[in-house]
Amino acid sequence: MTKTRDRAYANVFDAIEDAPAERENMKLRASLMVELVRHMKRAKLTQKDAASVFGVTQPRISDLTRGKIDLFSLDTLVNMVAAAGLHVDMKIRKAA
Repeated sequence: MTKTRDRAYANVFDAIEDAPAERENMKLRASLMVELVRHMKRAKLTQKDAASVFGVTQPRISDLTRGKIDLFSLDTLVNMVAAAGLHVDMKIRKAA
C-alpha cells in the first residue's frame, strides 16, 4: 500500500493519477511491461534479441526494461506480447 501524506492508496497509480480511465490504462501497461521483462529474463534474451523477437528496436527494449511507461501504448505492448508468443487474458470486474 502506498501512502502519501495522510492518505493511503492501494497502489502507486491511485496516488499519481486522478482520472480513473488513465489509472486503469497505466495499471494494464505496467502489468504488460513487467511480464515482457520477465519473459526476457526467463528466455535469457539480450536486449538486441528481445527487440528482434518483439518486433521493435533495441532502444525500445531499453525503455521497456527501465519502466518508461509513458512511452508505450496498450496496443504496442499487446503487439509485443503476441510477438513474444505469449497470450493476454483479460478480466473485467466492478471497481472497488
